[in-house]
Amino acid sequence: MAKDEKEKDAAAEAPKKSKKMLIIIIAAVVLLGGGGAAAYFLFFKKSDDTPKAPVKGAVVSLENALTINLADGHYLKLGFALQMTEEAGETEVDTAEAIDLAIDQYTGMAIGELETEKGRETVKGELLEKIEKAYNVDDKDLVMGIYFTSFVTQ
Repeated sequence: MAKDEKEKDAAAEAPKKSKKMLIIIIAAVVLLGGGGAAAYFLFFKKSDDTPKAPVKGAVVSLENALTINLADGHYLKLGFALQMTEEAGETEVDTAEAIDLAIDQYTGMAIGELETEKGRETVKGELLEKIEKAYNVDDKDLVMGIYFTSFVTQ
């Protein structure tokens, strides 16, 4: 009879161990599945909050080229246009501020800075930053680029 009691005790302990193991396995699967889903949503799925690149709209050209005094008696004849965004729509754009910023940017510069392509691109980028800062207000992007229509140094 002692053998029968030992077998019953062993049979009673076996389901307890297998239930614990089953719970551990289920918990591990749930945790791994939840971690995988979290990684997907955090790292792989594209968010709708990413800023979208502006779409090109109308181009607003200056009527006349500017003549700007450079250093050492040199001059710059500069004409440019503003690339507006689609968000700007058909609103009338006052280019006076852009003209003023261009005059301030180039006045007194050494002609050597403007003779190379790298120099022109650097100064053009700085001017674009100033114009974007002036025209892109209230979370509305109006200007997205500038184009030189004439650039003559003497």
